[in-house]
Amino acid sequence: MALLDIRNVSRRFGDLKALDDVSLSIEAGEFFTLVGPSGCGKTTLLRIIAGFDDPDGGDLLLDGQSLAGMPPEKRPVHTVFQSYALFPHLTVAQNVAFPLQMAGKSESEIRSRVKETLELVHLTDKARQFPHELSGGQRQRVALARSLINNPRLLLLDEPLAALDARLRVQIQGELIALQREVGITFVFVTHSQEEALALSHRIAVMNEGRIVQIGAPEQIYSSPKNRFVADFIGTINLLSVDVREATSDHLRLHAAGLGEITSVPASGVAAGQRGAFALRPEQVNVVAPGDFQELDNHFHGTVRDHLYLGDVTLYKIALDNGVVLEALLTNSLPGCVRFLERGDPVGVGWRREAGVFLHD
Repeated sequence: MALLDIRNVSRRFGDLKALDDVSLSIEAGEFFTLVGPSGCGKTTLLRIIAGFDDPDGGDLLLDGQSLAGMPPEKRPVHTVFQSYALFPHLTVAQNVAFPLQMAGKSESEIRSRVKETLELVHLTDKARQFPHELSGGQRQRVALARSLINNPRLLLLDEPLAALDARLRVQIQGELIALQREVGITFVFVTHSQEEALALSHRIAVMNEGRIVQIGAPEQIYSSPKNRFVADFIGTINLLSVDVREATSDHLRLHAAGLGEITSVPASGVAAGQRGAFALRPEQVNVVAPGDFQELDNHFHGTVRDHLYLGDVTLYKIALDNGVVLEALLTNSLPGCVRFLERGDPVGVGWRREAGVFLHD
């Protein structure tokens, strides 16, 4: 039995359908992420799980028991907000102790639990400091400690890293993964960042316009997107409109307007005559000397339009002879000795037929 069962949950705000018949199950011990663009319904769903809002239809079951009508303070659920919501006039230890004080725990138990929890988030030396004396990352860890101290069944995190700078965000991501693994509490994490979702999660639910579009492990969402929206939203991708010319148990033969024939792996439910998209990740595109296609099943001539140096990799934009532009991501394997392809350089681009996937319209 799943820890949390969300069954056919809907929520409207006037004419806006924020959640449209959403169903999903979350297992105990999972790091589960809801990801999608602004307004897709992910925060609304989190608020309903927390009890801050009520669904118009459907039900939520935690450990098999319905949460309908249960107020937020009675639910074994805690929420970490983007703003952290710390009490500025209380010390770190007092902020962390607050939920236990509200629960009427003894002073000795509170001292013991606060000490253990601050050790867990590596803030023992900050116990007597106030929130304004801490860095953004430290305040984030105080908010986590306060949410964990009551050992909730579910910890809900509403874009908790959004206010942090890029370097600190990566650091806290690593700490979140280690913390979740150590405490074993189920995390439900909301973000609009595809990178965070891919880096942190056991499973991801991609949302759009109030619906769950696809659920799966990060590698599944990334390499086998269900449709154009998922492919385009998760990571960078080349999308080519294609017609299916032949579909066999061995391969697909596709035709891209103005580009020509593409050979791909077979896909279920695909027949000749269908239209769709061919999705190809930039790291799957090989850039070679003109004519040096070796064993690349699909290959075309082109010209370097531009490149973007990203440190360990370089993203190239290659204009093919018919004007189609493909993005290719190449590793900079010899730092300091990288020779960039320059704008206007003639090149060949290609990929094996195992690369890329056909997506139905």
